[in-house]
Amino acid sequence: MIFKNILVPYDGSKYSLHAFKTALDMAEKYDSKITILACLLKPVYRGVWYYDSRYTKAILKKEEKVAKENITKLVNNTKNKSNVLIKSKIIPTYAIANQIVAFAKTNKMDLIVMGSHGRTGFNKLLLGSVANSVSQQAKSPVLLTK
Repeated sequence: MIFKNILVPYDGSKYSLHAFKTALDMAEKYDSKITILACLLKPVYRGVWYYDSRYTKAILKKEEKVAKENITKLVNNTKNKSNVLIKSKIIPTYAIANQIVAFAKTNKMDLIVMGSHGRTGFNKLLLGSVANSVSQQAKSPVLLTK
């Protein structure tokens, strides 16, 4: 199987950085393109007494700025070492795993490479797992790194 389009969901963690490096190695081998996807979790209105949408927009704008800076830095550091074509996309969403799966399908990604925190047992049950959810829902192959 040839992987021409590789998707790397990126959240700035050491796990997603490791996944990016793994994807970069694969992209060099297969002459592939990489798309970095940062999904920003939108705050959900939960019926509080006072809700100010301007505050929510300000938070998302700040998160988007930080994500863009981190991804730009990552891509610029990579340009000196590799000539793999890297694109990025930042998307605010209410459901991160669903957004990753939908993006992969819509953009015809051949492979999803993502980091996993490796939670098990009760912690996994409590916190959920984006990586687990993506690996179960995605139609394309998913490579999980730790």
